[in-house]
Amino acid sequence: MTQPLQGQAAVDQLLEILDLRQVDAATFTGDSPQTGAQRVFGGQVAGQALVAAGRTVDPARTVHSLHGYFVRPGDPTEPITFQVENIRDGRSFSVRRSTAKQHGKTIFFMSASFQIPEEGLDHHEPAPEGVPAPEDVPTMRDWVAKYPSRRTVFNASPQAVDVRYLGQPGWVPPGDRDADPQQRVWMRIDGKLPDDPLIHACALTYASDLSLLDAVLSYHGEVWGPGGVVGASLDHALWFHRDFRADEWFLYDSASPSASRARGLASGRMFTRDGRHIASAVQEGLLRRVGA
Repeated sequence: MTQPLQGQAAVDQLLEILDLRQVDAATFTGDSPQTGAQRVFGGQVAGQALVAAGRTVDPARTVHSLHGYFVRPGDPTEPITFQVENIRDGRSFSVRRSTAKQHGKTIFFMSASFQIPEEGLDHHEPAPEGVPAPEDVPTMRDWVAKYPSRRTVFNASPQAVDVRYLGQPGWVPPGDRDADPQQRVWMRIDGKLPDDPLIHACALTYASDLSLLDAVLSYHGEVWGPGGVVGASLDHALWFHRDFRADEWFLYDSASPSASRARGLASGRMFTRDGRHIASAVQEGLLRRVGA
């Protein structure tokens, strides 16, 4: 089995994926990594859609929120075309709609808003206390060594992000999975990123889709794959609150307030190691039992 790229090599591949080709002032194209996956990873197409939108905005305006819908599975063997609509350029804000298409059909669309820097009220709830440092939390390689039978699930996952669960990954085998209403994960891009704030926002968008729906499964002690459920992201929203670097550790503090009708809702807050609240995410996913 071919080992997936890791570390800086994987990060460089991610940067290549985010470096879209410009066709005209409002059209861009991008590719997917050839990992053998059956569909495009949701965080990838969301990150690419944000790249496309951001490239049509004055660089002095940084993204502060995005809202996207996953409409169809993406084909990883085909390029994705991104078409950007300029909704408005105001004195302080710019709003864009970025639509991803393959085979003439929309697979994802996003609205994103960008703002010039401004001063104003500033507060946030404190970060969770008593959380172990990322260096003291098992790596994904540690989990794979413990559960080698689930290696294919891990190998199918993106490797550009160092993900360290304070609890258990969603692919731990049935019977070993504990129910926990709170899910906390340390994350960082596993290499060096350029200083461009748009790239860091896109990288965080990419990473934010990796584990959020795990919070729904964690609530019930359920697992991904055989003996558990299969799922797909339905929509994704992200708010950027403060400056950050996606290649530095952040804590993804997530929970699921509701699950019903084969859908699960999860929300997460992201904190730097020094406790700054840098971003918030909300996602709903489709969750069906295997064989259903």
